[in-house]
Amino acid sequence: MEHHGYPEGEWIQVALAPGAAWLYIARPPATRYGVDGEYRALEEFRKAGHRLERLCKGHKIKTLQTEFHPSQGKGHEALLEGLLLSSYRFDRYLKSSNKAAAGKASSDKDSKRLSVHPVNLGKEALLELAELCRAVIKARDLVNEPQSVLGAVELAQAFKAMGKESGFKVNVWNQTRIEQEGMGGILAVNRGSVRPSTFTIMEYKPANAVNKQPIVLVGKGVVYDTGGLSLKPTPGSMDSMKCDMAGAAAVGATMQAIAKNSLPVYVIALVPATDNRPGGDAYAPGDIIRISDGTTVEVLNTDAEGRLILADALHYAKRYKPELVVDLATLTGSAVMALSSHATPCMGTADRNQMQAMVDAGFRCYERLVPMPIWEEYGDMIKTSVADLKNIGGREAGAITAAKFLEHFTDYPWLHLDIAGPAFLDAEHTYRGKHGTGHGVRLLYAYLSHRVMSSKAPAQSATSRTSSKLNKKS
Repeated sequence: MEHHGYPEGEWIQVALAPGAAWLYIARPPATRYGVDGEYRALEEFRKAGHRLERLCKGHKIKTLQTEFHPSQGKGHEALLEGLLLSSYRFDRYLKSSNKAAAGKASSDKDSKRLSVHPVNLGKEALLELAELCRAVIKARDLVNEPQSVLGAVELAQAFKAMGKESGFKVNVWNQTRIEQEGMGGILAVNRGSVRPSTFTIMEYKPANAVNKQPIVLVGKGVVYDTGGLSLKPTPGSMDSMKCDMAGAAAVGATMQAIAKNSLPVYVIALVPATDNRPGGDAYAPGDIIRISDGTTVEVLNTDAEGRLILADALHYAKRYKPELVVDLATLTGSAVMALSSHATPCMGTADRNQMQAMVDAGFRCYERLVPMPIWEEYGDMIKTSVADLKNIGGREAGAITAAKFLEHFTDYPWLHLDIAGPAFLDAEHTYRGKHGTGHGVRLLYAYLSHRVMSSKAPAQSATSRTSSKLNKKS
């Protein structure tokens, strides 16, 4: 086949419309990036997909046909991934869209703006990729909703709708049940709010799951964070705090993706949800609260609230005797100061293989992780003379001391991902877009997919997973 001078195996062929001239995009050589070659090359494909989506939008192209050299299947998927994620717009509140009145999600119409026809990509791989991208877009929609629309109750309702549509179980605890369970971290943070808190339990347990003990995902669900009585400044801080439930959105959307794609893995997701406000009965610096495991915590800053609600969820996770617990949280400004939006601090008690598997998953989807220590010396920074722990550790090593606080409530293999940097962007960044990015969904899906493939049990093929999905719908 004619490929206009590009080396064999190094070309992408894209028809912008049926009968139109072909556009050729060079594949970046993996050797260009040294030891990081392959994952960096795939990221360039995703960025090319973003540029292609913008080109199609600018020229009002509605139909796109893509063809890759057969040796570049992963590159083809990466290009389509970047293209699909770049098509996202959160415009439901624009007058011209009339979406708010119609009550339609922003992604409903956006997904139809461009019709893409991959020529030589397998149907099963394409369906799996499409469902994953839909899940990322769902997470973005949840993060981008204003707090006036999406409170803790509405977030739980969204998870119930996702579970019903995708095929996973959802159980929502109300304020009364949370009180009965003695979840003092959630209850303390919620005291300043006029709206109740929720605790959502999601479960996906297919009969052919490769793991007997569940992998538990925990997502921070602070639907809006004013900082409480330790009030945040508005510019550059409070004005983006509708994103403080990005961890919750990510774990819920991951459940959607694995259920839609019939991934044979047993997963539970836990979401403690509330807002954090300086109301008349708000918890205050100097308070001592009791977490559900009996641990007492001296509150020295009410803006360090995420770790308090996560503590209750992490303690609750013990009853599942999990294979691994992974929490995602927009937890600290220190994580942003250390790594900006380009990477996520990763730390925990999981063994070296589990940690490395998550790091490798981050490279594959370009949601990169940087392992950090949680040595025992960091625990000294959250000691206090009046309670078992205090909820802040000072100015130094803030991301690590926050993780050290969370570690207290675990007795199982655990990883903590502080996604404060990449979860919400003030300016557009290629296919990640602007504002809510859905960060963490592709990472968790990459990890769980690899967990299935690496299992000693026979891994179910993409074809049989698709058949299972179709049978489930019929």
